[in-house]
Amino acid sequence: MKRILTTFGVLAVATVVCARTITVTISNTRHQTITGFGAACCDGAMCPYGTDTQPVKLLYGPTSKIGLNIMRMEISPNFKGDITASDIGWDTPYDWQGSVPSAKIVKDRGGIVFGTPWSPPGDYKTNGTAQGGNSEDQGFQRGELREDCYDKFFPWMNTFLKYMKSKGVAVDAVSIQNEPDWWVNYSGCLYSPQQQLNLVKNYAHMLDRETFKGVRLISAEPLGFRQDYSDMLLNDPVAREQIDIIAGHLYGHPPLENGNMKDAAVLAAKYGKEVWMTEHSVTDNIDRLPNWHEQLIFAEELNECMLAGCTGYIYWYMRAHWAFVGTGEAKYNPGNTKNRLLPRAYVMSHFSKHVTGSTRLEARASVSTGTNSFFETSAYIKGDSLIVMAIDTTQNEYDLVLRLPFKVKSGTHLLSTGNETSKLCQSTPIDIDEPVQRLTVSMPARSLNTYIFMIDRGETDVEAPQIAHGVANGSFFDLQGRRMVKPRGLYIEQRPDGSTRKVFRRN
Repeated sequence: MKRILTTFGVLAVATVVCARTITVTISNTRHQTITGFGAACCDGAMCPYGTDTQPVKLLYGPTSKIGLNIMRMEISPNFKGDITASDIGWDTPYDWQGSVPSAKIVKDRGGIVFGTPWSPPGDYKTNGTAQGGNSEDQGFQRGELREDCYDKFFPWMNTFLKYMKSKGVAVDAVSIQNEPDWWVNYSGCLYSPQQQLNLVKNYAHMLDRETFKGVRLISAEPLGFRQDYSDMLLNDPVAREQIDIIAGHLYGHPPLENGNMKDAAVLAAKYGKEVWMTEHSVTDNIDRLPNWHEQLIFAEELNECMLAGCTGYIYWYMRAHWAFVGTGEAKYNPGNTKNRLLPRAYVMSHFSKHVTGSTRLEARASVSTGTNSFFETSAYIKGDSLIVMAIDTTQNEYDLVLRLPFKVKSGTHLLSTGNETSKLCQSTPIDIDEPVQRLTVSMPARSLNTYIFMIDRGETDVEAPQIAHGVANGSFFDLQGRRMVKPRGLYIEQRPDGSTRKVFRRN
């Protein structure tokens, strides 16, 4: 209840106004575990390429303000600019050196680095060039990997891994192709779902996982996260063994609409594969700085990707006036100071600082949620922390009644309500007198909220989690719902019939 006192002349009238209320009910049903969040270190807005590492210094690592932990880089087929490799001292025919300084910092801070080819070398392709071929000066020749060069593709990947290792960077993963379904006039290569299957099924064993320990293989990354690309790989038992991560982009296909990402994640979860969104830039108008409503739309996309089953979210450029770090371009000032954190970075930090490493819990609201709704929510568990995200895009303030699966004894409210620095990531304690399982918190108008609660382990018996439908049968999970490869100690086993049981194994 909020009491508002209004005065008409000399008459004071006390008016009682009922606050708008939304109830969010969170259960102990576990979904995916979140690997992390990141951005791309590529040419363009990152110039001068290979020399300015300030963006990654600002964005990456657990002690940074933003907490990113995944970096995407290009596995370039060659160098087509005005500067040749010999001019700048590169000891490779490919322009891989540019990402090394930033990649080393990310790895030193405990992050994940993966590479994406925009094209294989031109010599391997049907049009004889790294370009996609979709322009008059390129003869409108569709660039595809020649069938007689399929056996060269993964050895070429191995040379990239070897080069990066020689520079002190152990690359964590490589993908098949950037946007295999998009015919471009820049560096690009087309694959049909069947062509990708043939490449992976018959030749992915040539990726040298023995030499490059732990390297994982990511599927091609379709423009709109097309399910036909990933399903064809996962439905083939030979290809499925080679693929570790299903990936795609969101251009024209929001994560919960059209079914692409959400539907692709169902089969991926069944077979224990991760799902990464590896490129998107979210803005209504790239010719200006994003307003606060557009920042909330970005927060909604992050939230919807989590609801769709995503385990990793990687934005496009990390430095751009519509991204995380300012470029200094005068036409986008004020507010675009070079190498200063932009509001979008702080929006990302609500997820990257707190959701990384967590497991998503089932959360349901008393109002409609999801795409085109004014309210969105999601919930997570990480160790002793219970995390609730809430996004309100309206001019109305709401009270959130939270029904939690465990008793909590303390909490913190992280709040962002505008692009101004003073309105980003404000932190206030949530007063809890004694352990509770139900409480009410405030949600201001036009706000992004992260509520972090400390579970009271003394009062709460955190029961074995219910594993959501769609995960692989015969899988193992710790008591926080995170998948275990080699279970030991007390853990949860999901049996082939879908039921779960607690198991204790000494070694």
